[in-house]
Amino acid sequence: MKLLRYGPMGMEKPGMLDNAGNIRDLSAVISDITGATVSPEGLDLLRALDPESLPLVEGKPRLGPCIGAVGNLISIGLNYADHAEESGVPTPTEPVVFSKATSSISGPDDDIILPEGSQKTDWEAELAFVISRRAYRVGLDEALDYVAGYCICHDVSERSFQLEHGGQWIKGKSCPSFGPLGPWLVSADEVADVQNLDIWLDHNGTRRQQGTTSKMIFPVAEIIAYVSRFFCLLPGDVITTGTPAGVGMGMTPPAYLRAGDRVELGISGLGQQRQQVRAFG
Repeated sequence: MKLLRYGPMGMEKPGMLDNAGNIRDLSAVISDITGATVSPEGLDLLRALDPESLPLVEGKPRLGPCIGAVGNLISIGLNYADHAEESGVPTPTEPVVFSKATSSISGPDDDIILPEGSQKTDWEAELAFVISRRAYRVGLDEALDYVAGYCICHDVSERSFQLEHGGQWIKGKSCPSFGPLGPWLVSADEVADVQNLDIWLDHNGTRRQQGTTSKMIFPVAEIIAYVSRFFCLLPGDVITTGTPAGVGMGMTPPAYLRAGDRVELGISGLGQQRQQVRAFG
């Protein structure tokens, strides 16, 4: 089951993809796709629907973030050994946990807006997942039972804000448009092995990142068990799981996003994102 949100920014409606890849409107069934609708019971209700019985959405509307009203957007840093190496830091022995402001969340094909004064805005293709029910002190063996579904997150990062101004990484991770989510939320039952998905990113038509979730240092189940030791995860919370090597910061010389650039990224079975980069203002 592939769930999505479509329509103008801030006015998105809930939808579902049918078997032919057409958008079907869910507005008569649920008001939105949020934490309140991705519980196990809520997903069972949607799974029981015949997509062909739902109204067809004509044309190609804008896709919004695949989950709305996100309470927490949690990120795991340096979760691929090759990315830690290119960043010049030791491989973590525990997950590196930080937050992105939820105001950074945008649609999968919305423009990336360079913040005023940015010179080091970078790309990071990542697997993300959405929590389906309250999770606190969850055991490793049951951790995946708390996942509603998986999606793509582009963890856009302004490196000078992140690394050159002291304090926490959140400053470089949270500008508006720095968290494209989607295009779809793919229900967990349709992802046979989340630790065996290809992940890639192209910058201006050149492949920059090519990896696989099998290379994660801390897999999804371990991330949930670890994070839920320290705080409670709630339905609709999003966790994005780190990026493989190939970011602009790791190139020689470093390469960063500029106005007019194009970025495309994808994960096997989870779709693709396409973004244009534009200047602030």
